[in-house]
Amino acid sequence: MKKTASFLVAVAVMSLASSLAHAYDPSPLQDFCVAIDEPKNAVFVNGKFCKNPILTVAEDFFFEGLNMPGNTENLVGSNVTLVNVDRLPGLNTLGISIARIDYAPYGENPPHTHPRATEILTVLEGTLYVGFVTSNPENRLISKVLNKGDVFVFPFGLIHFQFNIGHTPAVAIAALSSQNPGVITIANAVFGSNPPINPDVLAKAFQLDKKVVEHLQAVF
Repeated sequence: MKKTASFLVAVAVMSLASSLAHAYDPSPLQDFCVAIDEPKNAVFVNGKFCKNPILTVAEDFFFEGLNMPGNTENLVGSNVTLVNVDRLPGLNTLGISIARIDYAPYGENPPHTHPRATEILTVLEGTLYVGFVTSNPENRLISKVLNKGDVFVFPFGLIHFQFNIGHTPAVAIAALSSQNPGVITIANAVFGSNPPINPDVLAKAFQLDKKVVEHLQAVF
C-alpha cells in the first residue's frame, strides 16, 4: 500500500514538473529552426515552420536598425521597436527576443505585462523610474530609479512600467525570454477592448462613477 502511494506521489510530481516545463517556449530540437511563411518543403517543429537548413543564409539571423531612434511623438511619449520571430526568422524556437525602447522627456512605457516572457532591461541613456507589482493579494510595488548602465528584471507575467524622469530623451534595451513574448497594455486592454467591456463592470471593479468609465473608454 505504501509503495502504491509513493508511486502515485512520484507520478503526480513528474506530471506537475512536465506541465511547468511546457509553460515556456519549447526547447529547440535542432541547432536552429529558421521561420518560413511558405510551408512547402518545410518541417514543422515548434513556433513556425522551419526553413530547409540547406537553404539557410546569414540574413535569416540578421536584423539591422536598432541604432535608429523610435518616434516618441505620441500620447505616452515612448516607442518600442521589438525584434521577435516575425522580424528575425532565425529566432524561431530559440526562446528569446530583444527590443529597443525610446522615451521622450517624461515619457513612459505604460503599465503592461508580457504573457509569455520575463524581461531584463538595460538603460543605455537617461534616467528611468521602473517597477513591477506583485500578484494578489499583496500587490506590492517594487520600484527603482535606474541610470545609464543599470539593469533591472521584470518577472514573468507581472505588470510593470518604465517612466523617464529626466528632461532629456532616454533609451533602453530589453531582452525577453520568448521568441514571441506578447504584450498587454493594461489601460488599452481594460478601457479600449473591442467590443467594450460593460461600463457597469468596470465602474464596480475600479470603484468609479459610470460616466468616468465611459469617458475613459472613449479616450482609449
